[in-house]
Amino acid sequence: MGHHHSHHKHNNLNDKKLLGVTILNLSITIVQVIGGILSSSLSLLSDALHNLGDSSAIFIAFYAGKKSKQSPNEHRTYGYKRIEILAALFNAMVLIGICFFLFFEAYERFINPKPVHGKIMFIVASFGLLANFISVLILNKNKNHNLNVKAAYLHLLGDTFSSVAVIVGGIFIWRYQIYWIDPIITVFVGVYIIYHTWGIVKQTVDILMQSTPNQINIRKIKNTVEQVPEVDNIHHLHVWQLNDTQIHLEAHINLKNDMSISQMMLIRKVISNTIKMNYKIQHITLQMGYGCCPKHNELIYNKNN
Repeated sequence: MGHHHSHHKHNNLNDKKLLGVTILNLSITIVQVIGGILSSSLSLLSDALHNLGDSSAIFIAFYAGKKSKQSPNEHRTYGYKRIEILAALFNAMVLIGICFFLFFEAYERFINPKPVHGKIMFIVASFGLLANFISVLILNKNKNHNLNVKAAYLHLLGDTFSSVAVIVGGIFIWRYQIYWIDPIITVFVGVYIIYHTWGIVKQTVDILMQSTPNQINIRKIKNTVEQVPEVDNIHHLHVWQLNDTQIHLEAHINLKNDMSISQMMLIRKVISNTIKMNYKIQHITLQMGYGCCPKHNELIYNKNN
């Protein structure tokens, strides 16, 4: 009960932080649009577009976090927890898309450099860097506890690096009229963001595909359960994640001997406790039987699949 209360309080804190950084990011976007128009800086305008996209993504993360707390119902018996995973995947894909857009813009700017007001560009980008840095600090402690928050954090980290790129570009343009430095930095920042974001894409796809979590070894679970004296075999064994924190397991247990329901329940409790203790899986569903599923006495997975 205490763990549930702590988890609920933690989620509420995540929501407040996400809403706060959404508002902060929108302010950056407005300032950058005005600054981009005044300085004729395509770099600032594209960075404003980047920030606008990220503001939308972070707001989606905020909404998903709120929605995920809704209780299960007859239509969605697992509840809405996976909406955070969908939001994380969507945000990651949007971020990668924005990076490719910035690659295109960088190429255009490199081929056809245009003079801009470097001083205004520097001042506006410095404001953006400060605001983004504050947002990154706000979410830093929570980024490893929730995929949704981590995706939003990576958006903001990308914005922070983008602001650094624009500042450096602004200095070189302002002081030395070197216009090609900005698109070069933009490409390096984009590659960095895609490299880190791809991990979120892979993790969210694994969860949505109900893949076995990386830290879980199916064959070890099978061997552990079959060491219980009364167990003949375990089959139809499935382990998956509901979201980035909840792991579920379901399986059929075939017993060596016929026995009473009360004896069967005791053995099931032993097996469940063994799995919980050794593999940190809390949501376990076991179907007990005697002489059941004779065609599935062995758990066989093709390692190439």
